[in-house]
Amino acid sequence: MKTNAMGGSQPIAPASLETRGIGKRKRITGGVLTVLATLFLVFDAVGKIMLPRQVIEAFARLGIPTTLSMTIAVMLLVSTLFYAIPRTAVFGAVLLTGFLGGAIAIQLRAGSPVFETMFPLLFGILIWAGIYLRECRLTQIFPVRR
Repeated sequence: MKTNAMGGSQPIAPASLETRGIGKRKRITGGVLTVLATLFLVFDAVGKIMLPRQVIEAFARLGIPTTLSMTIAVMLLVSTLFYAIPRTAVFGAVLLTGFLGGAIAIQLRAGSPVFETMFPLLFGILIWAGIYLRECRLTQIFPVRR
């Protein structure tokens, strides 16, 4: 709350929170990370729809029937859409976190190499970093102390 000249309190305007809490560079960096993550996720979903040889081989290696590719692609696209829309970005990140957690579990079950197993985790960090840098409300919930 902010105190006015009359001694009363009034809520801080969202614009002042934005300028105080997050600098322009952080917002731009967060936006760039979000765009890169969104493009990769859409590319991944399109691959599951188009089913090139590499995707079919990966599905077989992981023990996933290719008949599930469209279902997985739609879930990924819907979650990514929520993530790409600023008003629903946090909800989309939560959905994508669940999606990526499932990807880690499948990679672990299949005995995949370390990088393939850890990639969904690293990608989840990228997703949350993008939102954290551009959304001042998250910095209030999860403050990073210097």
